[in-house]
Amino acid sequence: MSASAQQQARRQQRIEELCAASLRAMTGEADLHYRGRRLYQGETRLPIHSPHLRIDPAYNTFTDCRATADGIALRLLHSDTAVHRLFCPEDQVERLVFELLEQLRVETKAPDNMPGMAANLHHRFERWSRSFHRSGVTEGSIGLLLYTVAQMCWSRLNARPVLEETEDYIEGTRASLVGQMGTALAGMRRYRHDQNTYAEHALMIATLVGERVRAERAAAEKDSGDADQEEEATNAFALLLDFDEGEGDDNGIAAAASGRSKVFEEAALSYRVFTTHFDREVAAGSLVRHALLREYRDRLDQATAEQAINLPRLARQLGSVLWEPRPSGWMFGEEEGRIDGRRLAQLVSSPTERRLFYRDQVKLDTDCMVCLLIDCSGSMKHHILPVTMMAESLMRALEMIGAHTELLGFTTGAWNGGRAYQAWMRGGRPPGPGRLNEVCHMVFKDAERSWRRARTDIAALLKPDLFREGIDGEAVDWACERLLARPESRRILIVISDGCPADSATNLVNDSYYLDNHLKEVVSRRTREGQVEVLGLGVGLDLSPFYRRSLATDMSQVLDTHLFDEIVDLIGGHRRR
Repeated sequence: MSASAQQQARRQQRIEELCAASLRAMTGEADLHYRGRRLYQGETRLPIHSPHLRIDPAYNTFTDCRATADGIALRLLHSDTAVHRLFCPEDQVERLVFELLEQLRVETKAPDNMPGMAANLHHRFERWSRSFHRSGVTEGSIGLLLYTVAQMCWSRLNARPVLEETEDYIEGTRASLVGQMGTALAGMRRYRHDQNTYAEHALMIATLVGERVRAERAAAEKDSGDADQEEEATNAFALLLDFDEGEGDDNGIAAAASGRSKVFEEAALSYRVFTTHFDREVAAGSLVRHALLREYRDRLDQATAEQAINLPRLARQLGSVLWEPRPSGWMFGEEEGRIDGRRLAQLVSSPTERRLFYRDQVKLDTDCMVCLLIDCSGSMKHHILPVTMMAESLMRALEMIGAHTELLGFTTGAWNGGRAYQAWMRGGRPPGPGRLNEVCHMVFKDAERSWRRARTDIAALLKPDLFREGIDGEAVDWACERLLARPESRRILIVISDGCPADSATNLVNDSYYLDNHLKEVVSRRTREGQVEVLGLGVGLDLSPFYRRSLATDMSQVLDTHLFDEIVDLIGGHRRR
């Protein structure tokens, strides 16, 4: 992953944060946020069905992104979902047109005191129109039909001329549609403030377009050459017609792939474990020979010295987001504040004496516990040296400001299910076994030990044999329970991973997204409870499909101050709220 790709990912993250903040401000919905480059309200993903609002922040301008946020906000404010669902047709092409017309309706309701919003939406529709036309899709009759309908409806609703660049090109199709669409267009303009009546006219246009598209396809089937051309047009519209697909992401830092688990949903989101008999929680230092630990420690110290990380600066930055003012006794002999009765005699003996008061004394304190949970799956061993250096630097800086820290790891006891899978086989392979491997949770540093005392055990992270498969959901639950046993008022869990949960035996007997869905359920539940802040730190991967607050990092580069600035922002709550 190149530095430019990482910069692009950070730019996209920043744009999504700004757009989400704009959406929350306009709608008053505090739970709107982007996750995995998709918009969510709480834990529900909000679809974007209008083609001109589908953008890629990696290529579109910020104005386009802001226009999309404005359009979504107007849709949330002025469109009744129940009414829309009542009139929405089943046919895919008709639904595409109906969704577009409803979006165009709400965009006409941009407030008069927000001219910038109307300008953003106007420019966005024109940019989409140019891009759509220049892509060549309008060379086919179906593409030209849909494009012409979009231009006619937008023009009528907004009382603006169609795009000048394509006005002559669509004139023939436009003329053939005017007679059939005239009444519906007039009704849409007249009743744009009444969703029920408007929907009736919009449905008339959608039905008309659907009938013409079906007629075009039927005619094209009689001519193989035309059929090939119309098939290309249909393929070009595939993205617009698929209302259940995910957004494409390719900005250099991939987003974690996830989906729906049929097995998990059929079990009413209940996670199952076949057996816990072989699970264990161990001190990581006990898994490595002492001589080898010293060798790993020397290697880690040398690599850390070469990085020359500025720990005092990092400590000050962490303090700025974690320090809280707390009362710490009294300050006497002050010139203002509360009157100190013990000094009233001085006022009699020395009328000019002014130091007769006392005030609260406040000091900055860090009542915080930070746990770093490292994914010890097989692919992570290629990144483990910079990850360990980063984790150690954070822990040392946190200790400098008085915070407590813990370093944990998770893996499996064996590949391909191990003894748990063998027990399942001996038991006759009962259906729905759930998790089918032996879990291994490792403690590299507990909260009661300082970094100096635990530094040798931390070096066990460099042992390649510890890295097998990863069952993230149970590990997050385990780490959260450890945090909840602590007395600190603020508890933060940072999960460091480079991929999705993966266990071959569990995926084989359930499905590919069983562990993914369990991780989402665990993170969602812990976030709702609010007792532990769960953050995701992706190593070359965007973990936002799983963690609402996340950061994608590039550990192949030098551990520079900019990386730690990003991590401090994440801890401070400035990423993906």
